[in-house]
Amino acid sequence: MYADLIIVLILLGIVVFFFRRFSSFVYATAIIDIFLRILSFIKYNVDVPELKSLIGKYFPESIAGIINSYTSGVFNVIIMWAYVIIYAIFLGYIVKYFIYKRK
Repeated sequence: MYADLIIVLILLGIVVFFFRRFSSFVYATAIIDIFLRILSFIKYNVDVPELKSLIGKYFPESIAGIINSYTSGVFNVIIMWAYVIIYAIFLGYIVKYFIYKRK
């Protein structure tokens, strides 16, 4: 029932525990979300019924989908804004890396 939420929280907890940096948390959040979105794309665009059912059963659409399925109301809005802020920070890290890499 809560397997998707537990798995994502465990993965993020492991990243924070081992790397202990906020940037590691931001990168891990983005990596997990991008992975889930790629799986969702595969689920909707590949015509293999077994693969569709496997992905649909065990993997959520995205981290935003997990947040929306377990929260509602004001708490949902607060967590979604935190999610957007984490993605904005991720974008800042990527842009900063790209700019310094070009010099």
